[in-house]
Amino acid sequence: MGFLDKILRKKEAPIQSNNDFWNWFLKHEKEFFKIVKNRQNIHQGFFDKLAPKLDEMHGGIYFVTGMFDDHTVELILTPDGAIRNIYAIEELVNAAPSIQGWKITALKPSSDIQNIGVDYEGFKFNKDNLKFYPNIHDGYPDEIDLTVVYEDFVEEKRTILTNGVYIFLDNYLGELHSVTLIDNMKIVGPNEISEELIPIEKLKDYLIWREKEFVEKYEGTRHNTENDNYSSFEATTKDGGLIIAIINSDILQWDKKASHPWVFIITIPFDGSNNNGMPDQETYQLLNEIEDEIVSKLKDVEGYLNIGRETSTNKREIFFACKDFRKPTKVADEIVEKYAETFDVSYEIYKDKYWRTFRAYEPR
Repeated sequence: MGFLDKILRKKEAPIQSNNDFWNWFLKHEKEFFKIVKNRQNIHQGFFDKLAPKLDEMHGGIYFVTGMFDDHTVELILTPDGAIRNIYAIEELVNAAPSIQGWKITALKPSSDIQNIGVDYEGFKFNKDNLKFYPNIHDGYPDEIDLTVVYEDFVEEKRTILTNGVYIFLDNYLGELHSVTLIDNMKIVGPNEISEELIPIEKLKDYLIWREKEFVEKYEGTRHNTENDNYSSFEATTKDGGLIIAIINSDILQWDKKASHPWVFIITIPFDGSNNNGMPDQETYQLLNEIEDEIVSKLKDVEGYLNIGRETSTNKREIFFACKDFRKPTKVADEIVEKYAETFDVSYEIYKDKYWRTFRAYEPR
């Protein structure tokens, strides 16, 4: 009879929206609550059921769970450091209904540093063995570049130690601040430095102060690209391929680049094998239509500056500099899904306050 039940059991509908996910969760939340509270069968009974449903919603959503208090389970949804997935988590959590006995949280929250101790790959990270100092660059005054000094640093374990420090900072600063406020960070040992060290518990205040200064400096800064001039660039690659770019040359001379610190690049590969690596007329038209669609959604007056585009062998790249990272990543996900049967679209977004990415296009 059990075998027949499995055959005849109605297959669950796929998750296609935030509401779909929470409707599914509501059907199971009492069972999940008991599993987490009793700490029994948590992987098979909860994790293995939740993970694929989150995957159906949006790739790259991870989670942490535990008892917030005696009567409440906390479910923290996290992108595990991937900025591109933050908007999806925030939207999913904002759509969550009120569920008795549950606290649903977007991104790992900050914690009291006195309560943070991270054990990672055999190394311990805490307020007593971590210090830092800022690196100040005259030409890049708005950049937050930190050196973190770890008391038990071992060069051969640099990657592990760097991961451990990031985990510590996620817990101390909160995940959002950890991945968005720090532009560059290097981990070293105490024998490698001569600068005056600052206790790690002062880092939060330092970052808040720097962010406040930054916001005050650039609040309301916008650039209207309507009357800007564009320049054409043409070059060849080492293997003889052609590179053609159209770039907003005026905006690259702008003295307020740091006000739009997020560089956003959409890459669209195409088959140019019959046209020396360049798109044929039909493909060229479709690439332009996709670019126009993206530009129409990411307007300059809203803080999204279209820097230009580059077409090279079998690839078109579209460049933006943005005030925020949430809307560009959402638009990109929509484009990826919409054109999935035609192009294998991909994208990246990262902090580059001084637009070093586009330095090759600046006049020399």
